[in-house]
This record gives sequence, structure tokens and C-alpha cells, in this order.
Amino acid sequence: MDTSKLMFRDGLMKDERILVTGGGTGLGKEMAEGFLKLGAEVHICGRRGGVCEETAAELMEKHGGKVVPHACDIRVAEAITDMNDGIWAKHGPLTGLVNNAAGNFISRTEDLSIRGFDAIANIVFRGTFYMTHDIGTRWIKAGSRGNVISILTTWVWNGGPFVVPSAMSKAAVNTMTQSLAVEWGRYGLRFNAIAPGPFPTEGMSKRLAPDADGAKRMDSGAANPMGRVGEMHELVNLAVLLMGPGAEYINGQTIAIDGAMYNASGGNFSQLTAWGDKEWQAAKDAITATNDADKAKRTV
Repeated sequence: MDTSKLMFRDGLMKDERILVTGGGTGLGKEMAEGFLKLGAEVHICGRRGGVCEETAAELMEKHGGKVVPHACDIRVAEAITDMNDGIWAKHGPLTGLVNNAAGNFISRTEDLSIRGFDAIANIVFRGTFYMTHDIGTRWIKAGSRGNVISILTTWVWNGGPFVVPSAMSKAAVNTMTQSLAVEWGRYGLRFNAIAPGPFPTEGMSKRLAPDADGAKRMDSGAANPMGRVGEMHELVNLAVLLMGPGAEYINGQTIAIDGAMYNASGGNFSQLTAWGDKEWQAAKDAITATNDADKAKRTV
């Protein structure tokens, strides 16, 4: 990310202590960098502890400040509690949470196994709730303010063919965002969400467009009304708006940032109805290889 394109003043987030789940790579890493650059103390977590440590060292070398890595499997509620106990005890209470950790892959729904469904739902649906509930109840008990952003997709509005576990889970998180904004607003807690369009990352391209032609189209943004993909500073600027001081009256909202792709074409994978067995088998093989490489780096 080109941090010179951040639209906010230096030091804006100096009093914030923010946890970004899945913060070692992809969009989570970009948001963590933006928060750090603007003065926040940032905590990042993920199952690949070594990756989080590398990211923390990289960002602090680049910007100074404080980034604390944590190895945590958010599918396990007890692991979340242990991590947050440590954060509160060693560093102080969090002021913000970004629910960014996710999993996804394209598949015909008739080919999905229960294990495959649970692999996504346990992270996106259950893990997001576990984390939000654990941190939210700490804020309520202490009588302190708090702010939550969840990273969704535009599929929460129109469904996600060929990514049904993710679409179902993210739709549930969208409902959680709207529900808790009302229920917990009286405690000084805010809940909003961002629905990004195409912001290419390595994990996204390899699991959602595993064939070379599809990855090329996704990374080029040729199908977008604006003729391009999103730039990382654009996403980070929106995250800062929602997480930082100055726009506290925004609550219960899910904001798309996709160049109007959802308006133009639905922003989902409906075009994959044209694929046959050969294309799906090739996609499955590519996704399996990516997953195996990812699993080799997990520490929890």
C-alpha cells in the first residue's frame, strides 16, 4: 500500500488499540499497516503464527510503533478468551476489532462435503461471533467504548453462487452487525461492515480464480464498470473512517467499496454456470495445492 495516499492526518489513531483478525496477510495486513501509520497500537492474529510475527516485524521496521502478533485459531472460543486475557493483562483493553479472518473457495455446491462447509462456516460465522462476543462483553462489563468492523462481501445482498458457505456465513455476520448496532449501541459500542469488491490478494486469486485466465481477469478488473480493481489505500481509508474518531454516528451500516460492480453485474460468480466437469476438477486440484501449502505454515 502507498501510505502517502492515506487521507487522514498523522496521529489520528494514537489512542486506539486495535485487533485485526487474519492480520498477517491480505486485506488484514493492509488495514493493520494503515492503523499503525496513523498512530494506533495494532494487534494481529492468525493460525500461522510465524506469518504474523514476520508481518509485525515488517510493519514496525517500516513505520515504527507497535504491532503485536498472536497465534490464535478463532474457531476455538477458548483460544480467543486466552488471547484476549493476555492482551488485556499485558497491553491494556482493546478499543477496536476488525473481523477480517475468513476462508473461501469456489465449488459447485453439490460437490461440497460437510467438512468443506464447516471449514468456512467455523471461521467466518462462528469465529467472528466468538471474537465479537468475547471482546464486546469485556467492553460492556468495563463500561468502555468499543468499535467493530467486519469485512463482508456484496453477496450478503444477492447471494453467492459457487461460494455458498461463505455467502451464508457473511450474510449472518451482516445480520449480527445490524443487530448488535441496535442492542449494544446503548453501551457506546458501534458495529459496521465493509463489503469490498475486487482487491486482489494472493489468497483470493488462488482460491476464487485458480485457473490462470480467471486470475488474470480478476486481477485486471476488466469486468468492473471503472475498468480496474480497487487500490489498497482506498479500502484502508474507509476502514479508518469507520474505526477512527470523527464519524461516531455511523452505526449498523454495511458499505460497499467495489467500483459499482455489484450494481452492474451482481458482483458474484454466476458466470461459472458455464463450467463443466473438467474446469471444476482443475479448480479443485489448484485449490487443494494452495490449501496444503497454507496448512504447512500453521502453528495453531
